[in-house]
Amino acid sequence: MTQAPAAAKSGRRHDREIIALAVPAFGALVAEPLFVMVDSAIVGHLGTPQLAGLGIAAALLTTAVNIFVFLAYATTAAVARRVGAGDLPAAIRQGMDGIWLALLLGAAVVAVALPAAPALVDLLGASDTVAPYAVTYLRISSLGIPAMLIVLAATGVLRGLQNTRTPLYVAIGGFTANAALSAFLVYGAGLGIAGSAWGTVIAQFGMAAVYLVVVVRGARRHGASLRPDAAGIRACAQAGAPLLVRTLSLRAILMIATAVAARLGDADVAAHQVVLALWSLLAFALDAIAIAGQAIIGRYLGADDIEEAKAACRRMVQWGVATGVVLGLLLVLARPLILPLFTGDEAVQRLLLPALLVVAVTQPVAGVVFVLDGVLMGAGDGPYLAWAMLVTLAVFAPAALAVPALGGGLTALWWMMGLMMAVRLLTLALRTRSGRWMVTGAVRA
Repeated sequence: MTQAPAAAKSGRRHDREIIALAVPAFGALVAEPLFVMVDSAIVGHLGTPQLAGLGIAAALLTTAVNIFVFLAYATTAAVARRVGAGDLPAAIRQGMDGIWLALLLGAAVVAVALPAAPALVDLLGASDTVAPYAVTYLRISSLGIPAMLIVLAATGVLRGLQNTRTPLYVAIGGFTANAALSAFLVYGAGLGIAGSAWGTVIAQFGMAAVYLVVVVRGARRHGASLRPDAAGIRACAQAGAPLLVRTLSLRAILMIATAVAARLGDADVAAHQVVLALWSLLAFALDAIAIAGQAIIGRYLGADDIEEAKAACRRMVQWGVATGVVLGLLLVLARPLILPLFTGDEAVQRLLLPALLVVAVTQPVAGVVFVLDGVLMGAGDGPYLAWAMLVTLAVFAPAALAVPALGGGLTALWWMMGLMMAVRLLTLALRTRSGRWMVTGAVRA
């Protein structure tokens, strides 16, 4: 009689933890893409070449930053372990190592991006009319990459400290500043597309400054050193390397899917972009639960509490399934609004309808995948995640590339995306059930 109430009480406690971390994390995740949307809205009124230039430069910048998302993920797990072990000074010191690594990587990316900007823009096929605008935006905006990487690492620090509210507030402030600065510099100061780039850079450095103030205050409060430590920075890089492989493999999957859609036809690739945008939007909600998983699991393992780690994992899987079901149903119900919102082309709408149904049906699977991904990240199980994603890429690539050869269309391609998620589910579930990820202690040995 006492076990059921105890289990229910434990479940409610985990629910409160998940909600407290996931809701503000979702807000921060949604706020970040609004940077590009604001710039697009402002620059779009300058003319089509400027907007196209922004699109090309933004694609390159987004890729450059997303490659280093491990700065947030690896830092979250490492800091959360230290928190669970009750060593806040070491947790903040661990976070500072991640921030120093972000600064070094950012400087290296800028050193490459500035001289390589024309070649990178040309690689994406920019026309002679569009290229100058793309190069201008890319060169200026690349100066903000160190700030964005610092933001990633500092976000990981705060998430590891079980604080997702501050990243939400910083994201909202950065978005607001970016919108105001870009509008003023583009039109008020007459700088054109360069003004939009400078507005974004200033907002990014402002966000980085706020994060650094928060982290530095915490370091001083707990007596943690702020100086760069070569061994600590090297350890952060080693922990992040497997997650870099994972991220690159996932990016390769998305690029292959887009390339296959392009081979299917203009209407197919147009519809694919809409479906991919919606799929990515739904992923933000699921990723918010994964972020909560990183912080919670890391803390429990750091505290040597395997039973609570297992219980939290089970509860988050339930959240992932439930959220996936809700998102899938919402997508089905919203189809009449979605189709005309994105395009008036009937051919594209016909292709969108069945592809969106595939996305809706596979959302519960995606929910579990995102949760387990977050759980294993929180456990610091990066090498396995890298291996699992390479296996997924090896299965997905030939299956997706065979779609045009076998006469399949966009719906078949998105069933292959469903296959990709199923393979990820299998590899992640096998690892989770094995229990090998549950390595306890302040540092994963």
